Amino acid sequence: MNAIIVTGGKQYKVAEGDTLFIEKLNVEAGDKVVFDQVLAVLDGDKATFGTPNVAGATVEANTVKNGKGKKIRIFKYNPKKGYRKRQGHRQPYTKVEITKINA
Repeated sequence: MNAIIVTGGKQYKVAEGDTLFIEKLNVEAGDKVVFDQVLAVLDGDKATFGTPNVAGATVEANTVKNGKGKKIRIFKYNPKKGYRKRQGHRQPYTKVEITKINA
């Protein structure tokens, strides 16, 4: 059984046992998270699509950890003007493991 959920402005296709890196949530490691924005539930040949969400469908997950991604480097440069700007960014994430899909 698969489901399509929305979290952090992004859509994810998930199945039980999957591990995801999603946008940071305000939860601690080991806490349970329930995603109630389920766009579709796919069960073999049967598919249920919501308008926009499937009524009564939820996806449960356990939080594994919170962390930061790899650093990306931003370098802005204007030739002949003496303008150089260097900046770094590490995007925070929450790692979750999908435990159950309720449809």
